[in-house]
Amino acid sequence: MASVTRVDLQPIVERHLAAWQSRDIAALLGFHAPDGVIESPMYGTRRGLTDIGESYRAFFKSFPDVTFSDEVTLIDPPSVAVFSEVVATHIDEFFGLPGTNRRLDMRIARLLRFDDSGRIAYERRIYDFTGVLLQVGVLRAKPAKP
Repeated sequence: MASVTRVDLQPIVERHLAAWQSRDIAALLGFHAPDGVIESPMYGTRRGLTDIGESYRAFFKSFPDVTFSDEVTLIDPPSVAVFSEVVATHIDEFFGLPGTNRRLDMRIARLLRFDDSGRIAYERRIYDFTGVLLQVGVLRAKPAKP
């Protein structure tokens, strides 16, 4: 691909969401450039396929039943913005806290920038990480004073 177009990116984005839905780490890694970067409140900055794969494995281990509902996708080559709802159950260790069986429900925005080969060169994930920590019980909310 000389440069990616909207027509190129639409099916890639659809397959990418399907890989998230099926929690297929190998397929997800296939969407990233070998030297790709992900910035995430949960796992910090990840560089390269090995590091990115570790973050996928950790997330799916903590939340093995996670589902993603794509709400809106905006494509403006070479960038794509995906807005999704994420629902999961905290089953295994997450930031030092053993599984609580608590429900996680969050909205996430992901900015994906594709290289000329149609791979994700850069991904930035934006969500309320403090809200995530409160929902699973890593943090406790201070009760409001009457």
